[in-house]
Parts: sequence; structure tokens; C-alpha cells
Amino acid sequence: MADPKGFLTTTRETACSRPVADRLKDWNEVYVPGSLLPIISKQAGRCMDCGIPFCHNGCPLGNLIPEWNDYAYRDDWAAASERLHATNNFPEFTGRLCPAPCESACVLGINQPAVTIKNVEVSIIDKAWDSGDVTPQAPERLSGKTVAVIGSGPAGLAAAQQLTRAGHTVVVYERADRIGGLLRYGIPEFKMEKVHINRRIEQMRAEGTKFRTGIEVGRDITATDLRKRFDAVVVAAGATVSRDLPVPGRELNGVHFAMEYLPLANKVQEGDFVAPPITAEGKHVVVIGGGDTGADCVGTAHRQGAASVTQLEIMPKPGEERNSNQPWPTFPMLYKVTSAHEEGGERVYSVSTTHFEGDEDGNVQALHLVEVEFVDGKLVQKPGTERVLPAQLVTLAMGFTGTDQANGLVQQFGVDLDARGNIDRDASYATNVDGVFVAGDAGRGQSLIVWAIAEGRSAARGVDRFLTGTSTLPYPVKPTDRSLTV
Repeated sequence: MADPKGFLTTTRETACSRPVADRLKDWNEVYVPGSLLPIISKQAGRCMDCGIPFCHNGCPLGNLIPEWNDYAYRDDWAAASERLHATNNFPEFTGRLCPAPCESACVLGINQPAVTIKNVEVSIIDKAWDSGDVTPQAPERLSGKTVAVIGSGPAGLAAAQQLTRAGHTVVVYERADRIGGLLRYGIPEFKMEKVHINRRIEQMRAEGTKFRTGIEVGRDITATDLRKRFDAVVVAAGATVSRDLPVPGRELNGVHFAMEYLPLANKVQEGDFVAPPITAEGKHVVVIGGGDTGADCVGTAHRQGAASVTQLEIMPKPGEERNSNQPWPTFPMLYKVTSAHEEGGERVYSVSTTHFEGDEDGNVQALHLVEVEFVDGKLVQKPGTERVLPAQLVTLAMGFTGTDQANGLVQQFGVDLDARGNIDRDASYATNVDGVFVAGDAGRGQSLIVWAIAEGRSAARGVDRFLTGTSTLPYPVKPTDRSLTV
């Protein structure tokens, strides 16, 4: 194990953030480069190497956390990287973006601050890239089988990499102009610089994976054509249909889905625009939705020079400590201050938008809201609590409702949907259509990046078994598994 007394002698320390005034001037990641290097080995030494490491259960990937903590404590970074990659194709993504349910399940967290698992993870993979330990792993021989993967988010990329390494010829289809899905255009640069995606794509190209951008399956190529060309298909198109807010004034200019707003800001960083077509500059901005996507809108608006930023959430403000119905080792709903919230703005809880108000030119100018409370298990409005917020830009960040069906992908394949409108699948991630599999949010519904990677790896095993009759690929999770991280 790591330091046997580490959890007794070492206090929890995390990565240092750059000063707010500095980071608002650019789009670089918010953390001080190299701030983890002096502390990370000792932080890894806090791992207790528990008899039953619940962090394994908290993580859908089953990451071998005590093992790579031990290697990190001993400064054996190559071995730590090997153990990390044994269960996770893209630890640089999860180490930056995952909410770390593994830390919520950490045994040390019962009565002390949990091990900084996420910081150790990102330190291991960054060191691995810097030292050249991350190299292409091309298959020794090809199977002669071909697989199409629809979607290049974390689920699609994980499935593609696993299947390529198993010897199959894999082509990834992405409807956007660049690979990465919401990792590319939904995650702001200040949370994850896109160099981390780019170098993984280059690794995958060197291994043999092929990529086709700007092709939307269902429109640019039909499901029938795809099934004729390939022996198997993995649908990893995500759950990209944004939840709408059907209130009066929704049609006004300046009211946008978060996934209309955020990609344009990212395209500026890619060099596609000098300035974003939708910008918060000089405007009073209201973000509807209190989750991570909402926080991404908040941080983006700050960097674009918003006059003010207000984030609304219909649910009550979460507590700062676990409550009785979310005991360890479950993933609790706690009050969270992200880097975007550190940068300013106001957060308002227990409110519901009643309507938007516009000017004579059809541009949104104000948002009307009312406070709400739970009565007999239902949210009801509190009389006399109405108020108005100035709003020249409103972003709707209330989550996603399922896979896009407007392009005909679902109908053309003829796949069944479950009760929640997601693509149905069996224990091997196979749909009702022979040779068609589904992974990630398209089958699971909106979820975490760590679940997407786990499902991509698991679906790859199902495809490999379908193509060859057997498979040695790992099988992290079953489609029905909700583990401890629901």
C-alpha cells in the first residue's frame, strides 16, 4: 500500500486555481500549471488501501485506484499510468471533467476529507504524456471485420479504441466538423483545453481508427447503407435533445439553448470566428439550470464580458453536508462551487421562470420569475414572490431529453426505445436489430463522462463477441447497472 500513516499525517490538498482576475483574461484551464507536482505523491499516500475499496464501486470503470495511488506515492509514474489505462481509455478527460463519485465513495471520507483521487488521476496521465509513456497500441493482426461508430463523444471514442485494438477496422462518423462530440464543443476551454482531445485522436489514428467528420447518419448516409458497408454498428450519438422551456416569450431573440451558445464560444478558440455570433458582452445574462452545463455558461459569459450573470435553479439549495437519505458511499447532492462560480455572478434557488419580456424589435429584455416550494411532494408557486430580472441573453441549461430523432437515425435503423425514450439494449448492449449496438447517453440517457467511457468499453466487448464468437475485452458495466452513482 501507500504510506501506512498517510491518512493520519497528511491533510487533503487540491490543485491551486489561478487568480480570478488573471484567468478571466484568457480561456486557458483555470488551474496553476504544475501546482500538483509538489504535493501529489503525498496526497496519493493518503490512500488507505482498504480491505474493501468502495472507490471501485463508486467508479463505473472499476478503476484500480489503490494500485495507482501506491505507484504515484512511490513516484513510479510509468506503472501508475499502466494501471490507470487498464480500466480507462481517457483519464485526462475524466481527471478534468468527472465529478468524482469515487471520492464520494472513499472510505476515508467517512470521517475525514476523501483522498484527492481525481487530482492523482490527472497528474498520472499528464506525466505519462510528458514522458512519452502514452503510445499507440496497434493490433498485432486484423480480424477482417468492420465496425461503424456513430458519434465521437467519450462513449464512441472508447468503443472505437477498444474495437480497433481488438483487430477490427473501425470508422467513426461525426456530424460536426471536428471529432470530440460535446467534449469538443460543449465543454469550455477553461475546463479542458482541446489539446487533450487532439492528441488522443492522433493516438487512435496511429492505431488504425478512421474518422469521418461532417457526416450525419440518417441524412448524409442512411442506416441501410451503413449496415451494408459494415459488419456491426455502434450508436453512440448521445442524448443531444435539449430540454426546452415552453413559456410566453420563448421565441424572443436572445433566448438560446446552452448547446447553441457554448459551441460558438469554443469555435472562437478553434479559430473559426473572431467573435462568437452569440455573445454575452455587455449584456445582463440569465442562465436557467443549476447543473454543470449551467456553470459552463456562467464561466463563458464572464470571459465574454457580461454586465451581470445570474443562474437560476428550480430546486432548493443543496446542503453542504450529506443528509440522512444520501449516506456514504452514495454520491450525494451537495452545494458545489465550481471555478465559474468563484468568478462572480449570483445563484438563485427555488425559482421558476413564468415568462420572458421583449422590446419592440423582438429581443429579450427581462425575465419574470416566481419563488416555488414543495407542497405535498409537488412544486408550487409562492404568491407574492414575483420579480423581474434584466436579461438580454438567456441560456437554457436544463438538461437533455434523449437522442436526436429528427435526422431519422432511430427510425432508419428500426431500433426499439425504452420507456424513457432511450434506445433499448440487452445485456451485451445489442439493440433489437441484429448487429446494431448502443452505448453511452443514447441508451442510458443523460449521464456522466465516466459512465460514457464505461459503456463504450462494455459495448465494444459485446460487438467483439458478436463478430468473433468470443471476446477478451473487459466488461466494466452492464446496461442495467446503476451502481452507487445514479
